[in-house]
Amino acid sequence: MTKILLVEDNEMNRDMLSRRLERKGYQVLLATDGQNGIDMAREHAPDVVLMDMSLPVVDGWEATRQLKAADDTRHLPVIALTAHAMSSDRAKAMQAGCDDYDTKPVEMTRLVAKIEAQIARAAAAGAEP
Repeated sequence: MTKILLVEDNEMNRDMLSRRLERKGYQVLLATDGQNGIDMAREHAPDVVLMDMSLPVVDGWEATRQLKAADDTRHLPVIALTAHAMSSDRAKAMQAGCDDYDTKPVEMTRLVAKIEAQIARAAAAGAEP
């Protein structure tokens, strides 16, 4: 079963998105701030991280930078989730190390396609010598 770490501080968003992902057959782990997300990514090695960018303690930008800088987590695909839909926000997410970007409110079909694309990309990278 594909394991997704959802790093989201808004309880309503976290609840709605986790339930919808679970209905799609994913195992969902939850973190409520950036530091908790970093810790859980290290402990549970999820297949994909969905990272809200506006988080308390450590924001999503910095949490992603830390995940991508560490040997044990740099391979984890990170998809930025943000209400900011400007092209500069997408560029900022990619510069922080995110592998993809999606906007809120989440359109589930689009998000699942991005999750599956990141899983396939990670699997292909793992298969290379």
